[in-house]
Amino acid sequence: MKKKGSGMKTFIVGIVLVCLVLGYYYYLSNKRADSEADTSATPTAVQEVLFYDLDNKYPPTPKEVVKFFGKITKCLYNETYTEEEFEQLALQIQKLYDEELIANKTYHQYIEDLRWDVNNMKALDIVISNYATSASTDVETFTLDGYKWARLYCSFTFRQGTRMEASNEIFLLRKDEDGHWKIYGWTLADNEQED
Repeated sequence: MKKKGSGMKTFIVGIVLVCLVLGYYYYLSNKRADSEADTSATPTAVQEVLFYDLDNKYPPTPKEVVKFFGKITKCLYNETYTEEEFEQLALQIQKLYDEELIANKTYHQYIEDLRWDVNNMKALDIVISNYATSASTDVETFTLDGYKWARLYCSFTFRQGTRMEASNEIFLLRKDEDGHWKIYGWTLADNEQED
């Protein structure tokens, strides 16, 4: 009889040990899955723009430069971000600018003007719902004063509540000494036609 009782105890202890091992395995599996879910989370639009390495992977064409400008602009005016991310977005978009455009303002004035413009649009509940550049075949390239230039259109669609409005912009880009197309400036298409 004693053997029967000790066999039962061994069996119960074995079951408890198996349950403990399985419970610990389940705990570790879920912990690993949670940490993997955290690291594989989809980046926000702001993070996506900030992670893009313009120093090593600069957009190759005028159209791609203006498209990336549109993407950053959409983040600035539509997304939520920290003050640090705002300044990083401002620096990221400035990497697309020609040195002469950058020289027009001090860094402090550039940040303050951009902040004022973004805050003004957000206060009016205006968002950029879309942007579209010219087709690659519609990009005009030319040489002037020893520089290669490109001109193209980009249309921004703004939404305020249910009201939609488009703004057609003409972008002028100049190729720098590294072969990168940099935004020299832009203007409303309507203004250009009046001149």
